Amino acid sequence: MAITAKGTALITGGAKRLGRLIALKLASMGYHVALHYNNSLDEAKALCSEIQALKVDCEIFQSNLLDEDALESLIPRVKERFHDLNLLINNASVFQRARLLDTDFDLFNGNFDLNFKAPFFLTKEFAKHCREGHIINMVDAKVAHNDISYSAYTLSKKALTDFTLMAARELAPAIRVNAVGPGYILPPDADDEDYLTKRPEIIPLQRKGEPFEITEAIAFLVQNTYITGQIIYVDGGEHL
Repeated sequence: MAITAKGTALITGGAKRLGRLIALKLASMGYHVALHYNNSLDEAKALCSEIQALKVDCEIFQSNLLDEDALESLIPRVKERFHDLNLLINNASVFQRARLLDTDFDLFNGNFDLNFKAPFFLTKEFAKHCREGHIINMVDAKVAHNDISYSAYTLSKKALTDFTLMAARELAPAIRVNAVGPGYILPPDADDEDYLTKRPEIIPLQRKGEPFEITEAIAFLVQNTYITGQIIYVDGGEHL
């Protein structure tokens, strides 16, 4: 039987990797969970069962965030099921290596559509359908400098970072908007752990981060209700 929760959190891209850990952390804090996925049905079902075992409610929501109709309808679908929706984690993302001269239209659009356009319109729908709440955007430590190896990706996350500040101003006081910028914590799907061993020497704390350090930053933002318009870099000082 579900318990009275602090509200409901929608986590996009919540079935795997960092999204999965964020969902579990918020469930442990007493949030019901609306778990968005696109293709990862088996992982979403398994995680949903794991979350329900924590005595909070959970339901999975399939949506292709690259489809404008699906994107626009996701928040209303979640709100219909969970009337107490009050937290949105814009976590779904694509991470592709390509310099300017290697970037074609498909790669550019793929990065901007998922990394920026989807959070932009989900934020709009959240503000329309939720009287109050909190939005956390997952950006990247790369936004603090100009990483030419990930041209379209970095620019899409820079746009999301600036949007975080704009939305925090426009949606206050009812809705807070913040962001978390991870550094070297998890390798991209296409890479192995060697990805995380190549760069520690350039990071002031000279080590890679751990996933729990991201979820703790999210918990901090959720619990401190006097914070809005902030970007928390969890990157060992890489942004410096």
